[in-house]
Amino acid sequence: MASAAPTALTRLTDALRGDTVGGLILLAAAVLALVLANSPAAALYEGLRHFEIGPEALHLHLSIEAWAADGLLAIFFFIVGNELKQEFVHGELRNPRRAALPIVAAVCGMVVPAAAYVAVNAASPETLGGWGIPMATDIAFALAVLAVVGRGLPPALRTFLLTLAVVDDLGAVLVIAVFYTDAIAFAPLAGAAAGLALFAWLQRGTGPAAALRRSPLLSAAVYVPLAFAVWALVHASGVHATIAGVAMGLLMRTSVHEGEAHSPSHRMEHRMRPLSAGFALPVFAFLSAGVPMAGLGTALADPAAAGIVVGLVAGKFAGVLGGSWVTTRVTGAELHPDLGWADIAGLALLTGVGFTVSLLIADLSFAGAPATLEHAKAGVLIASLVAAALAGAVLGPRSARVRRAARAAAAPPAP
Repeated sequence: MASAAPTALTRLTDALRGDTVGGLILLAAAVLALVLANSPAAALYEGLRHFEIGPEALHLHLSIEAWAADGLLAIFFFIVGNELKQEFVHGELRNPRRAALPIVAAVCGMVVPAAAYVAVNAASPETLGGWGIPMATDIAFALAVLAVVGRGLPPALRTFLLTLAVVDDLGAVLVIAVFYTDAIAFAPLAGAAAGLALFAWLQRGTGPAAALRRSPLLSAAVYVPLAFAVWALVHASGVHATIAGVAMGLLMRTSVHEGEAHSPSHRMEHRMRPLSAGFALPVFAFLSAGVPMAGLGTALADPAAAGIVVGLVAGKFAGVLGGSWVTTRVTGAELHPDLGWADIAGLALLTGVGFTVSLLIADLSFAGAPATLEHAKAGVLIASLVAAALAGAVLGPRSARVRRAARAAAAPPAP
């Protein structure tokens, strides 16, 4: 019996499981946000972003923008953590000598931009507090740009960026917690840890937890409330709530038990990636990327904005590329054989796309200085656009050459 033709919905979800379509949708949503934020509809757009909804009793009466940045983005971070777990257990990152390189690159890519910002602002004590702004890479936008300009490049490059960006984001969250947060609520954090421990036990799929493998309905009835509870507790603790998504993704079981066609890790990635690419990330981009551009022309006169641009564009490049190169020379760490230093140079430029977390740290740094805050946000936008353009200029031609070589290799020999 012939199989039924795929429906339009099936074709759409299959397309969303690839990086390119999701990346284009994400970038289109960001462009739409920028257009609206700088149009006569700006007041309406801002009103939507700041409209608050949610239960006050659970401390979740948040703006729509916050729900997107803390809630919807957690879905994306779950997929990222889950994908990294697969790479560490079954993929290229099983090799510690290769796994070490993006981790060290991430650390260097945080320290050097912060130092560059401090150097630019050394004579301006009132703006020194923004040193954390250029440390963060926006993983969602960076992966989207790579998907669009880097089609055909080795998958190892995406894995390198994925690992680097997750370590970078974890480091940025730690910086926020230590230097930009008045207090961490440890009771909710302990509750989240207990929820994660339960999540990890359920992932074993043995004993009573085996019933969840046999019933998708029961599985959803247990995991969805548990995931929401862990997320809400992390949010209540004062730690950026997307960490809950990373943690649960890293705890997913990647092995296949008896009676299973696929591991829970692969099943969840298959189900949730279209939701992330087709809804969570575009909504997040639409609500986060709307930065007014009126002050772009004068922003760089402010040392805060200048330091951000230097940090994200030059500092990230020098830290990631230089840290990677030095690490391969002085340790046993090695570059994946499919990658060249031109690839890492393009990726290093791409890590200068620092949007969401950078804007968050800017808000925390300059909450009492509206003019400086506006310039800082403009600096983040300028730096991100410049970094994306430079990365495209390096990775785009390299991608085109790889695709041409692949087509030539696949072509039948001339008679």
